[in-house]
Formats: sequence, structure tokens, C-alpha cells
Amino acid sequence: MKKDIILKAENISKQYRLGQVGTGTLSHDINRWWYKIRGKENPYLKIGETNDRSTKGNSDYVWALQDINFEVERGEVLGIIGKNGAGKSTLLKILSKVTAPTTGSIKSRGRIASLLEVGTGFNGEMTGRENIFLNGAILGMTKKEIASKLDEIIEFSGCERYIDTPVKRYSSGMTVRLAFAVAAFLEPEILVIDEVLAVGDAEFQKKAIGKMKDISKGQGRTVLFVSHNMAAVKSLCTRGIVLEHGKMTFEGNIDEAITQYLINEKSDERLYNSNEYKGENCKISDTKIVNADALITNGIDLILSTTFTSVINKSYSITISIFRESVLAFVATSFYKDEQIRCPGEYKIEFVIPKYLLNPGFHNIDVSIVDETGNFEQYLYVNEILSFNVIDDNLRRGNKYNKGWGGIVSPILQINWIKNN
Repeated sequence: MKKDIILKAENISKQYRLGQVGTGTLSHDINRWWYKIRGKENPYLKIGETNDRSTKGNSDYVWALQDINFEVERGEVLGIIGKNGAGKSTLLKILSKVTAPTTGSIKSRGRIASLLEVGTGFNGEMTGRENIFLNGAILGMTKKEIASKLDEIIEFSGCERYIDTPVKRYSSGMTVRLAFAVAAFLEPEILVIDEVLAVGDAEFQKKAIGKMKDISKGQGRTVLFVSHNMAAVKSLCTRGIVLEHGKMTFEGNIDEAITQYLINEKSDERLYNSNEYKGENCKISDTKIVNADALITNGIDLILSTTFTSVINKSYSITISIFRESVLAFVATSFYKDEQIRCPGEYKIEFVIPKYLLNPGFHNIDVSIVDETGNFEQYLYVNEILSFNVIDDNLRRGNKYNKGWGGIVSPILQINWIKNN
């Protein structure tokens, strides 16, 4: 079956000169011009460093994007994820034709509507109603088309009371509400959305995500979505690409893309942590997963071990909280009846996580120590003491069809079959 490609990026790269506005010095401009009239390549494309914002470079040029290639089908929702400074917004500006790529080309079919920054394209002196018509005109709509959608736009935005008030008096959340409503209801073939939804409240984010699902599934239009909210990306997107330092490091299934992003985000991924963490009259150290190497499958019982030391005679409980892709999967704790953690001394404590409980994905573990004598005072809390990735062993039913398992955890339960006579 032939793919219906609506957007195609070919060898997209974007180079910037640091520390100056414009193309650079006069000598550089003359050099570029001299190479161009001789039919040669821009000499400054051969220099420049990777866009790593955390390190100091030696070149005045930096590649915000390098050799980006991907295709988007009609009706697809593509998630573009990566750390701050990875090149996501630069890519969206190029796709929206706000800025031109240094090399490469964008091929698209249909009208593109963009929500790149709060208030982009809005005139603060004009009212909300006037800005709806202004933005619609920018998107290529006729006045009649905009008027036919006006009531729906105003109702969806929730700004009806202020619709005839100048936008400069709107809060950032109100501005985003109105801008999103305009872009969503004026029916572009491709809707490009940057992190702007983070400004809206929870009710509007839920409403906006529902509208984007309707746009892609019900109306067959295409959405490109950038967000650091992995829950929103997971619920909305069908496919994802991961950017790191201006390069595309992954393209594929959205669950795998999120896992790859989280691994990049947690570059200190570890199965062993030798650090000591001290609380009031106690400490933990040498926390590790003892029965796995760098590759963890969900088909084994994971044994989490930590060393606990107490200097006083007190009853403690130890609790672990396991998060899958930033969402709490479960909490497990010891109980006050564990009399062995009462006398002063050093103890080795092990938690056994049953096989197939954890779904594939990136996981973090938090540890806390609590007084179990009655007041439940917390003596110590360690955030993200361990990080690890779980992959599927492909032995469970259904996995051979590449459907996987939904949810945060997927325990195997005892099921009793009782035949009725």
C-alpha cells in the first residue's frame, strides 16, 4: 500500500554564528559571495561544532541541526522529543517556514498552522476577536471561512468574556487558549505545536489533547507535537523522533522513542550506586540490582539490594517507589513487624520484584526510611537512587504480534476456572 506522505524533511541542517546578530563579519559575507559566484559550496558549512549548550566550544559556528531526515504520513501524530537545546524548536521553525535551513529542503502538501511560542502572531493592541481574524488571514483563510468558525473558536478557548478586550490584557494561559483554538478550528492540513500547552491549566491541556486526537483520527489531519510531558506525548502520538545535540538519534514507535529519550536524559543510567546517603541516626549505601547486568528483561525476578545502617535502637521501615517513565508504578515497603531492623547495626535488605511485573520502559527508584514506632517520621529520602531500562523478553502471549502490554505494570495473576454444572 502506497504511503500518503504529507511532509518530508531531507538532509535538514541549520548553522548559527554565536555571539552576533546577522551572518557574521563583512569578510565572511564577501567570502561566501566569492564562493557562490564561482559555483562552489559555502566554505563555512565545513566548520562548526555540535550544539551542546553545556560545554564551551572553540568555533564561532554551531550546528543547531545536522542531517535530519524523516517523513510524515497524512493523519499521523509525530512526537518530537529531546532535552532543552536539542534542536526541537529550530526544527519546527524550519518546518513552519519561519526560518530557512542552511542545507536541505522541506516538502509539504497543504496548509501549515504553527503554535511555536505564546502569543506568536497576536497583536496586543487588538482584541481577541480581531486577532482571530488576523491569525485566520495569516493561515490563508477567507473572512467568510473565519466567521463560520468564530463561535466554535470562542467557545473552545473559554475566553468569551474577554473576547472584545485587547490581548495585551490577557494572561499567558488565555493567550495560548485563544491561539490554539484558532489554529485547531481553522482546519490546516498540518498542525505544528511546540511546548505552548505547558502554559495552560490541566483542564485546558486535557481539552487540547482531546481536540488534537480528533484532528488526527477523526479529520485525518497531521499533527507535529513537541512537549516534555511524556504522558501527553504517549497518549497523543503514534510515532516519535528523538533529537540530541541537533542530531536525530531515534525514529520509530512512540513508546520506544520515549524510552530512548529518558535514557538520554538520564545519561547516568546505573544499576549500582555506591554513594552513602545519611539521615537522622541512619544511612543507606551500596544500592544495586544484584542479578542483572546492563540489559534487564522483564522475564526475570529483579533483586534490589541496599545496605542499611542504624546507630540507635529504633524500629524502621524501608520503602521503595518505582517510577516508569516519570509515572509512579508502585510502592513497596517493609512493615513494623520486621523485628530484625530494630537493634543498632548494619543490615543488608533485599526487595524481590517479580518477573513480568514491570512493563518495558525506563525506570527510576526512590528510597525512604521511616520511623515505625508510631509517629511515622521520615528520616531519609533519596530521589532516583537507581535508574534502569527494562526491555521485553518477547516470551509472553501477545508480544509476538508486537502489541506489547498497556499500563504501568502488567502482573501475572492467579486465575481460577470454575466450571458451572
